[in-house]
Amino acid sequence: VIELLRKEILIPVCPEQLGGLATPREFQEIEKGSGDDILNGKSRVKNKIGQDVRRQFIRGAKEALKIARQYNIKEFIAKSRSPSCGCGSIYDGSFSKRLIKGDGVTVALFKRDGIKVITESDI
Repeated sequence: VIELLRKEILIPVCPEQLGGLATPREFQEIEKGSGDDILNGKSRVKNKIGQDVRRQFIRGAKEALKIARQYNIKEFIAKSRSPSCGCGSIYDGSFSKRLIKGDGVTVALFKRDGIKVITESDI
């Protein structure tokens, strides 16, 4: 990341915070689906105590996309396995650390908008 900072401008964002969730917060996972399912209204994001936080995830993803568009962002560095920023694999919604194929909510929205997404392990 340090080397990348020397070459590029990085803009840190946390879609979950942009959506109104606190830090720290309960663990959250997408229940029976992926970020695309959330955006299509077919699933929900729940936290470990059972609250549905999908509205905050959608709001945060949309706010992050506004920032990306404002700064003409072409590439997004995502956090692996996150229900917001997971790219390629996310937790399955059972809070058992099982992974399934799929993207988080923000990554799904960014991909729909044509933004290239990589994870921190790709750097």
